Amino acid sequence: MIRVLVSSTGCGEVCVNNARRLGHGILATCSAFKNKSEEAARNQNLVTSLFKMVRKYTGQEILSGKTVIITGANTGIGKETARDLARRGGRIILACRNLEKGENARREIAEDTNNQEVIFKELDLSSFASIQKFAKDFNETESRLDILINNAGVMACPKMLTQDGLEMQIGTNHFGHFLLTELVMDKLKASSPSRIVILSSAAHSWGTINFEDLNSEKSYSSFAAYQQSKLANVLHALELSNRLKGTGVTVNSVHPGIVNTELARYMNSACMKCLLVPLAKFVLLSPEQGAQTTLHCALNPKLENVSAKYFADCREKTASCRARNEEDARRLWTLTEEIIHSKLPSTPM
Repeated sequence: MIRVLVSSTGCGEVCVNNARRLGHGILATCSAFKNKSEEAARNQNLVTSLFKMVRKYTGQEILSGKTVIITGANTGIGKETARDLARRGGRIILACRNLEKGENARREIAEDTNNQEVIFKELDLSSFASIQKFAKDFNETESRLDILINNAGVMACPKMLTQDGLEMQIGTNHFGHFLLTELVMDKLKASSPSRIVILSSAAHSWGTINFEDLNSEKSYSSFAAYQQSKLANVLHALELSNRLKGTGVTVNSVHPGIVNTELARYMNSACMKCLLVPLAKFVLLSPEQGAQTTLHCALNPKLENVSAKYFADCREKTASCRARNEEDARRLWTLTEEIIHSKLPSTPM
């Protein structure tokens, strides 16, 4: 039985309706999973994502002389990842959209770690033009790239389009990082052994790639679009890893846990706050905790030759069946290239 507490804040009726939908969703999900052994990986990801993960990366690697790009590093997981890496002496490039927050994060991290090689560069992953500008500047001014952390993301936003006409979540989370990765790839190869870490989510387990409507033009669900983008992240890592064999560049994807960050900034209804805020301290990880698996994949010497894997809680996990489909990974890669070329016909890929 689901007990619904109706508050006097005016969100009671909405809460009731949302609770009913949640209950129906849980029942439908349980029914769909029943007697389907092929969904074992999905169930594992569900359990992993619902409980706090506690492992901390304890490696003491030093990054002196190495360069790292972290997207979305002005807040949340990205900021704490940057803070840890800056303590290790690396040249840390915070690639962020918000100028004020980016500069504030740079100043804070530099002062906190006594590392003056913390650099802020503007990058809007919802704009191919911004990505091209960032990559051009980086390639002209930086001599190497040892670690690329594709951390930035948008979650469950209302229907919006990027500057290039793509649905915001697939456009930012997948297309933006895909283009960025390709444009700085030569630096990664020249600096090998080097690593790419792509932040995905356990939500990829519920995602499907709608190859006929990747841009969600026929219908739009904010959570379905998010799940699709996170599945695209894992498939991107899978196919990219295949294409990078023999180069010394590895790529892995990460579920950071359910983290209390600004990623869910669009889930701002009064009802959601009524339900989630009291639970946050029991369920949600801090951004510092959420950064641990990223650090594990970026730094652990034991992973130097490990690629195309999916990690959570600083351990290798089994991604969903759809996320391990190499045919879909190749198909998504081809479609992604075609769409980018249609927007940027002169860009080499």
